[in-house]
Amino acid sequence: MSDSLPDRWFYGLVAVGVLLNMTGLFLPIMEVDGALYACIAKQMAETGDFVNLYAVGTDWLDKPHFPFWVAALSFRIFGINTFAYKFPALLFFLGSVVYTYRFSRLVYPKVVAQVASLVLLTAFHGVLSNSDVRAEPYLMPLIIGAVYHFWRVFKRTPNSGLHLLAGSLLTGCALMTKGIFVLIPIGAGLVFHWILTGHWRELVKPRWYVAVALSFVFTLPEIYCLYQQFDLHPEKVIFGQTGISGIRFFFWDSQFGRFFNTGPIKGEGDKFFFVHTLLWAFIPWSLPLYAGIGNALANLFRHRKQFFNQPGPEYVSLGSGLATFALFSLSSFQLPHYLNIVFPFFTILAAQFLVSLKSLALRRWTIAQTIIGLLLVAVMAWLLNLVKPEHLQLALAFVLVSAIGTFLLFRQNNLLGLTGRMVGVMLVLAGALNLFLYPTFLRYQAGSAAADYANTQPTTASRPTILYEPGTGVGGGSFWSYEFYAKAPTQYARADSALSAQLRTGSRQVFTSADLADSLGNRGFTVRTLAVFPYYHVSQLTYDFLNPVTRSRTLSAYVLAEVSQQGLVRTPKTDTIRPKADK
Repeated sequence: MSDSLPDRWFYGLVAVGVLLNMTGLFLPIMEVDGALYACIAKQMAETGDFVNLYAVGTDWLDKPHFPFWVAALSFRIFGINTFAYKFPALLFFLGSVVYTYRFSRLVYPKVVAQVASLVLLTAFHGVLSNSDVRAEPYLMPLIIGAVYHFWRVFKRTPNSGLHLLAGSLLTGCALMTKGIFVLIPIGAGLVFHWILTGHWRELVKPRWYVAVALSFVFTLPEIYCLYQQFDLHPEKVIFGQTGISGIRFFFWDSQFGRFFNTGPIKGEGDKFFFVHTLLWAFIPWSLPLYAGIGNALANLFRHRKQFFNQPGPEYVSLGSGLATFALFSLSSFQLPHYLNIVFPFFTILAAQFLVSLKSLALRRWTIAQTIIGLLLVAVMAWLLNLVKPEHLQLALAFVLVSAIGTFLLFRQNNLLGLTGRMVGVMLVLAGALNLFLYPTFLRYQAGSAAADYANTQPTTASRPTILYEPGTGVGGGSFWSYEFYAKAPTQYARADSALSAQLRTGSRQVFTSADLADSLGNRGFTVRTLAVFPYYHVSQLTYDFLNPVTRSRTLSAYVLAEVSQQGLVRTPKTDTIRPKADK
């Protein structure tokens, strides 16, 4: 086995990996969470208020500030648009690739760092998260970066003081992104390594307590903002209650409350959720990951008496990965993207396993991975034929040419052939998804479609829109994407009384679901429908939606309407905005 992949091939594959992660940069922001976060950052950028977080026109207490600060600054630079929201997240994600390479390079041969970087660039859910942007692309470099700098402190490399400061800063930013539980993936692996290698004294060395203190010092901007918005105003109604402390929520309810299911935001946990989630989220590297974890655990038990005399290169990746996996598995609140934050550690485990294989075993693994890659390409071709997106022939040609080109370039059953083929397979998957399939799916995101319609029609472009969404809480549906993409002002109405108050000066433009529009008409409002938009929750795909023959039965509708408080009057003039594929 060579000590490294040839540089020209490695950098070429990195470029392809970056390119496939860029394919989702210009897709409309996906509902629900991505559109909500974009709206919060948009309001922050437009008002210049970087202290208070607002959603649906009211105080919002759920996630910390850091990702919103970054997105708002990007809006200030690039304007309020899709690219400005997604671009900084992509840069952070690429930062995690750099830190993964640098951390791996400290303790492993160059080839492990190279393979780990390529695995991280092409793991499926990491690529997906650069299209459907939430907090995870920001967390990934903050966590692996903090571990990298703290490892340098542990090894007493030059400029250890600067590394201690940098690690603490990144930890503070991670805390201001997700909360107190980020200390688990940052600290668990280091502690695990110290215990297994006999470095017990590290646990009592003052420098680590200085690091913890500095991390919380760097979190003070978040504490200040929460204090200003919530703790100074106990009269505010949050989660249906008054007297809510933002600081307590940050340190306890948002993390421990979800873990024990005692906080205001609840979930239903499945202890095996992430076991099967990783099978698809880490495609096409799922099997090497499980094999890498199994191999690392087997080595622990096999050589448990030799740790202090002959320790492995590092146990941080195994410790951080498994501790976080166990934490989320035991939690009552689980979502597929949660484990993205430890993908850097998982990629190191997978890469270390692949690099350690002897020639015959590597050949067999390359053939097995190639079969998986061919199956994924076949599934994508089938999916394109099922969905029949616009430019279907171009999409199929892209899949065919990319697949054939990949297997012509990487014909050898060796490590370069394995990594090259998998990068090519993910180019096919990401390219087909982001360039052909998701543009079709997102036409059924009624909010962004309606905002685009309102922005381009002379009679609606400059008119403010009321987003009629009765009820309590933050809400959901397709309102957030309308709020983000609408160029004219928007305002929420959460009850008939609020809507009536806004209609006192005359009729107003309203965006709401078709069912709610009908209920308004039945209660004495005048509703004149301007346009109808089909709606589907595109982040939860089903076969019936994918199939054009059965798609209509999965759709609901939203309307852009003219509403006033006079008697019920309907006019026949209505535009039904159908996606191109359905015309």
